[in-house]
Amino acid sequence: MSEQKDTRTAKAYSLDSEKVEAETREWLRKRGVRVEDIAELVMFLQQNYFPELTIDYCIYNVEQVLSKREVQNAVLTGIQLDIMAEEGKLTPALQEMIENDEGLYGVDEILAFSIVNVYGSIGFTNYGYVDKLKPGILERLNNKDSGQIHTFLDDIVGAIAAAASSRIAHRKQAEREQEMQSL
Repeated sequence: MSEQKDTRTAKAYSLDSEKVEAETREWLRKRGVRVEDIAELVMFLQQNYFPELTIDYCIYNVEQVLSKREVQNAVLTGIQLDIMAEEGKLTPALQEMIENDEGLYGVDEILAFSIVNVYGSIGFTNYGYVDKLKPGILERLNNKDSGQIHTFLDDIVGAIAAAASSRIAHRKQAEREQEMQSL
């Protein structure tokens, strides 16, 4: 026999998508990450493939990635876990792993994969590349001397850049195919 909620006393929940997106952007800002920082990673990943690429187009694609609910969920979850680690509010074993960005703790990468998957498998290679090199904002986020913990955020930012890069690659391919069909 299944339990039924008492609908007379339960408050109805309704997701406020605009509020979630605004909070996502605010938390990125609070943690020192600008859309332009992520766009620079996109430029780094894609400029050799698309020499005509502009930073404005990279920003546009980062904005499109940030508008996805799956991305917002990952950003908010990861940042809150980083903050809880800074405040020492995690269980001891988890606290140590996140504080030290333990190499064998892969949940931060798994969370990032939820972002990478939004635009297809090409994002995995882009993500792996920036995660290994840690260019731009990723170098700063990985600096353990700052006093902040970014175990999740560095992977999330890299994943957003990888997803935006994938979005660009897919759109450029579609443009090429359209051009070929019109010939």
